[in-house]
Amino acid sequence: MNILLVLRMLSAILLIESASMIPAIAVAMVHGDGDVLPLVFSALIILAVSIPAYLFIRPKDRNLRVREGFVVVALAWILMSAFGALPYVFSGFLPHFYDAFFESVSGFTTTGATVVSNFGYMPHGIAFWRSFTHWVGGMGVLVLTLALLPKLSDHTSHLVRAESPGPSLSKIVPKMGESAKILYMMYLVLTVAEFICLIVAGMNPYDAAIHAMGTAGTGGFSNYGNSIAHFHSVAVEAVMTTFMILFGINFAIYYFLLTRSWKDIRMNEELRWYLGIVFASIFLLTIFLLPYYGSLKESLRYASFQTASIISTSGFATADFDLWPVQAKMLLLLLTFIGSCAGSTAGGMKVIRVVILAKQGKREIRRTFQPRKVQTIRFDGKAVDEVMLHSIAVFGFAYIFLVLAGAFMISLDGKYDLITNFTASLTCISNVGPGFGAVGPAGGFSGYGPFAKVIASFLMLAGRLELYPMLVLLHPKVWSRT
Repeated sequence: MNILLVLRMLSAILLIESASMIPAIAVAMVHGDGDVLPLVFSALIILAVSIPAYLFIRPKDRNLRVREGFVVVALAWILMSAFGALPYVFSGFLPHFYDAFFESVSGFTTTGATVVSNFGYMPHGIAFWRSFTHWVGGMGVLVLTLALLPKLSDHTSHLVRAESPGPSLSKIVPKMGESAKILYMMYLVLTVAEFICLIVAGMNPYDAAIHAMGTAGTGGFSNYGNSIAHFHSVAVEAVMTTFMILFGINFAIYYFLLTRSWKDIRMNEELRWYLGIVFASIFLLTIFLLPYYGSLKESLRYASFQTASIISTSGFATADFDLWPVQAKMLLLLLTFIGSCAGSTAGGMKVIRVVILAKQGKREIRRTFQPRKVQTIRFDGKAVDEVMLHSIAVFGFAYIFLVLAGAFMISLDGKYDLITNFTASLTCISNVGPGFGAVGPAGGFSGYGPFAKVIASFLMLAGRLELYPMLVLLHPKVWSRT
């Protein structure tokens, strides 16, 4: 383990986190809610920790191996979350560190689960920082680092591979640093476009910024307790529905649009499946909600928004869907598992994995009556190699195992029923936010004790980092010198 290289990279990441507090400090100064000093102190503490390490640690070996890549990613997200919790504690908004850490993890992992119940007392700067963590975490902390500091180490693709959502890493251009810059430019342009559209739809600039960042990162934090229902606006819901779907698409598709690579777009099977699932779910959910709302227009309105919110793992809400008919809730539960496209800012298992797992299942059924026939699984018109198929199958097993194990560990808290604990685990690992029962859109995680919140925080980090970086930390051989 190259400890010096790991420390050097972690210090650089913390420097960027300190700088990322500047916008929140500016917002706090404008609104004067008394949260300027907590944010400034937090930024200074991070600087005091990171500057000495960044200036004086000079590793001779800058070759970043796979093991170091996974360790840097996992530790970076833990440290970012821990230091990102300081403004909540110093401001007194969330005085207990385990609550602040949970909220910070939920922000950076773009989960949107919350322990906040007193939204009316949330200072403007703290609320802005809370949503800004969504924006930073959406595209990825390490992607941002590489965009700003491309020469930090060699073989930086190991970092992005460990952090990127999806079964494989596809660079937009050969150089990873350039790819990171292109990704963040597209990310920024889409965020600004939504910000403008939300203002046109009737939001004030502050609310538009909060919700644009939450949508871009597919996180779901709002500065209102009843989320998007606060606005009672069809125009706002239409804008957010559109952008939630857009942010659930692989960002490589937008690069193909810019470069007019129409063939690459047409051949993208995951995009077709994703859009098919979205529109099929809206159709079914509208039918399921028709008896509940008694109006096709209202049913379509809520079905469209909530389908986009759950499949994109944003977690915004315009209604308490925990009160909906059981078949509607089952559909939302399935969408929570699936998530959106690989290479997007969304969570979940990802459409590509679900489709390939389904194709694997179909192949195994055929093998029962055609055992000698060679059957190749294809995706995007290309054969999927057996190594990739094995990797996806293992990921699927690990995903479901962690959901069940997490639900069991959370249930040791002893406060809630089976549905609440199961969906709390699922919504954390899928980075969705609201579940059902006490953790539904009208509730939250504030009722859980410290142990359950720590387990939920681990699940959120594991889900955002595609499981393995967090699990790798637990393996003793990772820390050996050889």
